[in-house]
Amino acid sequence: MKKHIKLFLLTPFLAIYSVAMAQSDQTYATYITEEQWQMVNELGGVDRQIVSRDIGKLNLSVGIIHRNAVARASGQDNQNPERPCGTRNNSRNSNARGIMHINQTETYYIASGSGTLVTGGEIFNGNASAPESSVTTVLNGPSCSGLIVGDWIAKHVKEGDIIIIPAGTPHGWLEVPVHVDYLSVRPDPDRVLADDYINPALGPDFKIRTEE
Repeated sequence: MKKHIKLFLLTPFLAIYSVAMAQSDQTYATYITEEQWQMVNELGGVDRQIVSRDIGKLNLSVGIIHRNAVARASGQDNQNPERPCGTRNNSRNSNARGIMHINQTETYYIASGSGTLVTGGEIFNGNASAPESSVTTVLNGPSCSGLIVGDWIAKHVKEGDIIIIPAGTPHGWLEVPVHVDYLSVRPDPDRVLADDYINPALGPDFKIRTEE
């Protein structure tokens, strides 16, 4: 009798546990074809998120970025930033404007084109991303943009190159001769961004969870 009572009491908990395990299963793959990310890359703008998803211990996003030709940067800073951030010490000016993401690391894969990328240092007289902006809510979470100064490096990158840019590292383009297109893989351990974003251009039939 006692065994039947214990089993009766335990059954609902086992059912709840099974549902929770099913909901937390993140072992499925998400497939993004070249045609799909190229389609997103043909949209207007510069930085476009493709998808974001929950992979268990963190969220992960993938974006595609297109930049047209940029002559060698002039090094102008923000005159009157609305939301000040970064340093006030203008030492060793890189002449490149860039951005620093507080929480999010990025890995770039250069899909086409080339340019001179500046990384490291600090953001001088920066302007923080607005809480409601797409940078904050869809792309990278809270960020600071402005002139890159200090202990930076500049390196020419080309098609096929991979660059890892840790959270808190300023980065920006000093020069782009023709154009540069690059995929950005964005881990989100603090889950700042949504875990179920799908770029509208992919259409209603695109699924983060690919079924057989």
